[in-house]
Amino acid sequence: MTTTPHSAGILKNALAGGSSGSTTGSNTREDTPAEPTNLSPLALKVAAGLRKSVIAPAVVSGTTRLVDFLIVAVVGLVSMHLGGVDLMSVTALLPVLSALILTAAFFQAADCYQIPVMRQVLAHGARIAVAWTLVVLTLYMIKSVGNFMRGIDEAVLVVWYGFGLAALLVARVVTSGLVRQWTRDGRLERRAVIVGGGQVAADLIHEIENQPNNDIRICGLFDDRKSARSPDIVAGYPKLGTVADLVEFGRIARIDMLIVTIPLRAEKRLLEFMKKLWVLPVDIRLSAHTDKVSFRDRASSFIGTVPFVDVVEKPMADWDGIAKRGFDICVATAAIIALSPVMLATAIAICLDSKGPVLFRQKRYGFNNEVIDVLKFRSMYHEMSDPTAKKVVTKNDPRVTPVGRFIRRTSIDELPQLFNVLRGELSLVGPRPHAVNAHTDNKLWDEVVDGYFARHKVKPGVTGWAQINGWRGEVDTPEKIQKRVEYDVYYIENWSILFDIRILLATPLALFKPEGAY
Repeated sequence: MTTTPHSAGILKNALAGGSSGSTTGSNTREDTPAEPTNLSPLALKVAAGLRKSVIAPAVVSGTTRLVDFLIVAVVGLVSMHLGGVDLMSVTALLPVLSALILTAAFFQAADCYQIPVMRQVLAHGARIAVAWTLVVLTLYMIKSVGNFMRGIDEAVLVVWYGFGLAALLVARVVTSGLVRQWTRDGRLERRAVIVGGGQVAADLIHEIENQPNNDIRICGLFDDRKSARSPDIVAGYPKLGTVADLVEFGRIARIDMLIVTIPLRAEKRLLEFMKKLWVLPVDIRLSAHTDKVSFRDRASSFIGTVPFVDVVEKPMADWDGIAKRGFDICVATAAIIALSPVMLATAIAICLDSKGPVLFRQKRYGFNNEVIDVLKFRSMYHEMSDPTAKKVVTKNDPRVTPVGRFIRRTSIDELPQLFNVLRGELSLVGPRPHAVNAHTDNKLWDEVVDGYFARHKVKPGVTGWAQINGWRGEVDTPEKIQKRVEYDVYYIENWSILFDIRILLATPLALFKPEGAY
């Protein structure tokens, strides 16, 4: 593997003591007061260079495929329209459908959707030209031997071929430029951190680097050992801290994968590590290159020829994340339009009920423990508001206004969070975001529930699986927060668009059971 200029720059600047620029969203921990950190200056500098989100190769390939299909279909229909063919007839639609099937087959066979190929403009263009020529020649052969395309003149195929080839080549030149730029920026890669050190880690790194067309970028190592068996530099990569430090590092840096090099036979040590690491929204894989064990396909994966055991998969990755985001935008927009009279009436009632702003902003934990400002209709007297949630709202709480009691019991106070959804801070469905100081029995919830932060592996939601199952409102016992976390983790592990729809449809019914909502 050849390290990209971006990845090399991160490590070079960090090791040299230089500073790395960072690009973050406007709602991350950078916008909040600095928190104590145990990370070394070296680890912080490496993390600063890894804050820009990566672009999944699967998404790039899939989007390119869709663009190709769109070009083939549109140019084909325009060509037939110019040739006098009725576009609503079977004579037009069947050839287009056939062309799409042939495009999928020939372009895939020519490796037109491989990222390494996309970086090479001339080679990429040649593959496109050959594959598209085969598509049109096949259509011509079909026309020549049967009646399938008897209503289409050869001139239509010539126009389709010429303009189709031109459009496909222009699109691929643009794609190649973007892919090369993203590669230089270090965004078209899978970022991995090695857990463990010493010679075993060095051997694994060398094996990964020797795999052709490999998109793995090693960002550093974390190891609890401090003896000579775990030096500060392994195969040219720095040791950035301990496994405990890795959790904090993963909250700052955009990491895709953790590769654990500890032998599979060291079960106790592996369990200790997994207990700490599984809360991160990343793939976790155990290196099996030294164990010589065969695994089922669904339990194993390969980087080139290097085997791994898949322990934890990153939730809602690649197209799943895009599908969920698209669903959120469409439904949230429709909900805002439909519920705008309710929100307007609520705003007027709040103004008439007590002095103060209509909206209340509270800092809560979002995806990967980022702190976000969650919007709500103000339900407390302004002078008694509790933006840090130091005191849990209880039944007949004197801080809550008369209007506030109603909108809290009906969850109308949560409706402004639809704007958080449009801003990308929340999802419609997911674990509910908790205030940063949420606690029970004077203990923060991450101290009450082991693995609490695993619920932050996805974006929090306006509603959730726990809420429609009765776990909403006041949390006054450890058992209640434990149940919330159990339902949240179940949702993360079983997510689908249909599951989201089911929860959204059940949410209005859950509002008729306001137990615990004060």
